Amino acid sequence: MDLASSVQFVKGIGPRKAEELAACGIRTVEDLLFHLPMRYEDRTQLVRIADLRPGMKVAVTGTITVAGLRRARRVSIYEVRIDDETGRLKALWFNQPFLKESLARGARVTLFGEVAPDSYGGRQLMMSSPQHEVLDEEAAAVHTGRVVPVYEKLGPLTGKMLRRILTGLAPAAAAAPETLPEDVRAALGVIGRGEALRRVHVPDEADALDALNAFRSPGHFRLILEELFLFQVGLALKHEARRERPKRTAFAVNESAREAVKRILPFRLTEAQKRVLREIAADLQCPHPMNRLVQGDVGSGKTVVALLAMVVVLENGAQAAFMAPTEILAEQHFLTLRRLLARCAYQVEIFTSATKGAERARAAERLASGETHIAVGTHALIQEGVKFHRLGLAVVDEQHRFGVLQRDELRRKGLDVDVLVMTATPIPRTLALTAYGDLDVSLLDERPPGRTPIVTRHRPASDRRAIVETVRDAVANRRQAYIVYPLVEESEKLEDVRAATSMAAEWAQALPEVRIGLLHGRMKSAEKDAVMAAFHRGEIDVLVSTTVVEVGVDVPNATLMVIEHAERFGLSQLHQLRGRVGRGAAASSCLLVTHGHLSAEARARIDTIVRTEDGFAIAEKDLELRGPGDFFGTRQSGLPLLRVADLMRDRDLLEDARREAFALVRRGAEGTASLRGLLGEEGWERRFGLARVG
Repeated sequence: MDLASSVQFVKGIGPRKAEELAACGIRTVEDLLFHLPMRYEDRTQLVRIADLRPGMKVAVTGTITVAGLRRARRVSIYEVRIDDETGRLKALWFNQPFLKESLARGARVTLFGEVAPDSYGGRQLMMSSPQHEVLDEEAAAVHTGRVVPVYEKLGPLTGKMLRRILTGLAPAAAAAPETLPEDVRAALGVIGRGEALRRVHVPDEADALDALNAFRSPGHFRLILEELFLFQVGLALKHEARRERPKRTAFAVNESAREAVKRILPFRLTEAQKRVLREIAADLQCPHPMNRLVQGDVGSGKTVVALLAMVVVLENGAQAAFMAPTEILAEQHFLTLRRLLARCAYQVEIFTSATKGAERARAAERLASGETHIAVGTHALIQEGVKFHRLGLAVVDEQHRFGVLQRDELRRKGLDVDVLVMTATPIPRTLALTAYGDLDVSLLDERPPGRTPIVTRHRPASDRRAIVETVRDAVANRRQAYIVYPLVEESEKLEDVRAATSMAAEWAQALPEVRIGLLHGRMKSAEKDAVMAAFHRGEIDVLVSTTVVEVGVDVPNATLMVIEHAERFGLSQLHQLRGRVGRGAAASSCLLVTHGHLSAEARARIDTIVRTEDGFAIAEKDLELRGPGDFFGTRQSGLPLLRVADLMRDRDLLEDARREAFALVRRGAEGTASLRGLLGEEGWERRFGLARVG
């Protein structure tokens, strides 16, 4: 059967089931073949009934000597006894009266299940709801007598139905056309595609059970590497296409840019910042568009690097855009850029959904005329009606909160502008090679000089008196503190979670001598600006806040971070919040205050934050705890929808697949032409689910 055929023509499916399968994304024979077993069971060893013992999970063959259907407490029970000449075994099935048609007296059957003492008082052993197969001399065993694949239910098809159907399709799978060039197969050391599809559904005798269940049998190995390879080929083609496409302007790093940089910088750059700036400068001077990711841990100085890159573009007569995922982050970046550029003549404007009416129209006019040099905003920057005079550089902050396909929207505003993507969330290499696989990567792996490590401690809420004293001591030493809560106001649904607004009043009562401020996302922009400005100036000692301080707030005199209900925050958020302190030379500390009993996962998060400040180690643990889909917190992460591969389990194979994919595209081999057809832009995005992102 042709793998492109509709599943409705597969024996055992038909038109009605095909409609239900289509809702699960299964439309063709190939789609069905890629519904792989979730595990395998060894049902090859037949055991004599006389040798059975409770707890054994085995296969037994015998003849049905007794069979009957009875009812007990509104439950139907179909009961049989099988005999293999060494003894008798009882078997029960609940609410399956139809079995009397196939499991009739005299039938020779194989049962597979767990052996238990007879729970109904008999002295013999029994199996409850075992897998069964009526032996037919003309047909090979499907459900027993071999290493049997176990499938997860798929739409209308049960695991047992899938086993029968896919065992029947295995011969057709063997004729599947090859997708990988011969030299790539040799380099990756994989078997043919058809053989792989056959063997994952009907394993060979040589396929070890442990390897099958670890998804490391030759069949699994081939299909996983194929999928990762094809995804990486798509990224490589995008990468090469951008390098071949000319941009409108190559930006010179001239003397005026150097002088502007000197005016802006009040401090020395770290060696890591200098290295990354050299990489960015080289990209800006190239004739093809920059497409670079800057990864940097909390406090590594990403914003300064982005600002200096923008200065180079501005000194070449072009504009820059700075896009953040939320209005709060956009406002924080707007304030930071305006402060750093106070000694320069550059005009910075903010564009968010809060900018409306005539004010928005005037701001749009200034941007279109070139009067505005840097536009800071949310996704509002890529909406209709926002026009740039001459956009040269687009900086995208916290890229993982946007979609992979949204990158191009901002670039199109300036006809292939340079794009600089930044993230303060350290990304494990596995995810960097998928969500950001088409980007060049720079790493800010050095903290600015003079910053001391942050001491992190876990405190239960019952230590309230000691926590209050810690805050009092920090203020007595002329330092400032953050106290972060997960909510703005009390919630009926989360009665045990204390909110920032009510707790600000409680802190004011506990520390009457301390100047306490309140900051949360529901405040108007002017109010938030006023509070943050007062905290910057030292007019507020303790800032009670929600997570609006998670990113972008820089107050070197703040040396204490208290995170209430720390058990409710993710690892990334805890790491980001802790990064608001330790930004000066004074010793800093972070208290993780938890309430009530901690789940195992919450305990693991708290222990990780206490143990290390290494953002990449924290990210790896976060990935381990949450998995790739939830690591970025949204399906708009740009992660591919994978049918076979798993980014956690198969990260060791991703590097091999990427190496061969990029090598093939760079060679311009003949095989690339067929792969381009297979992965044409629209087909590639649809195949890996990226058309739905963003």
